Amino acid sequence: MLSHLRPAIVMIALFTALTGLLYPLAIMGVAQLLLPTQANGSLIERDGKIVGSTLIGQNFASDRYFHGRPSATTGPDPADPSKSIDAPYNASNSMGSNLGPTSKKLVDRVNASIEAEFDAGRIDVVAADAVTTSASGLDPHISPQFALAQAPAVAKARNLAEAQLRALIDANTERRLLGVIGEPRVNVLLLNMALDRLQ
Repeated sequence: MLSHLRPAIVMIALFTALTGLLYPLAIMGVAQLLLPTQANGSLIERDGKIVGSTLIGQNFASDRYFHGRPSATTGPDPADPSKSIDAPYNASNSMGSNLGPTSKKLVDRVNASIEAEFDAGRIDVVAADAVTTSASGLDPHISPQFALAQAPAVAKARNLAEAQLRALIDANTERRLLGVIGEPRVNVLLLNMALDRLQ
C-alpha cells in the first residue's frame, strides 16, 4: 500500500509547488519586468500621492467634475452591519445589480437617474451609460456622448468655455483598438485630472 501511496503524495507535493508557487512567481516576475504599471494595479499618482487607478471608477459628486456612470456596489451599513447600503464604486464588493429588464426596481432606478440628471441640469441628452450600471459596478469609463452631455454643466461650474471642455474630452477619448475592437471611451478620473490642470 505504501508503494502506491508514496508516488501519489510526491506528485501532489511536486505539482502543488510547481503550479501553486513556482508558476505564479514566474508570471509575477515576468509581469513586473514587462508591464510594471499594469502589474501593480495601473495606479495614478499626483504630487507623489496615489489618487486612484485607471481600472476602478470613483464617485465624483461635485458639479465641478465629470461624473461616471451609476454604480450598483454596496457596503455594510455603519448603523447595522447585518444590512447593506449603496456604496458607489466600492471595490471590495464588485458586482452589478443583477436586475433584469422586467424588474420594476430597475425601471424605477433608471427613471430616477434620468430625472436626477435633468433636474441637476448636468445633461440635456441621456446616454445609456448615464443611467445604467456596469456589470462590475466599478467601470471607470463613460461614453464620449455622456461626457459631452455633461460639458455645459461643468463649464458653467468652472466658468470655462464649453469649446475648451469639448476639446479636452476629445483629447482624452480612447479610440477603438486597431480601429475595430471595443468602443470609444473616456476615463473619468483621467479626464477630471486633465480638467484640474486647466485651472
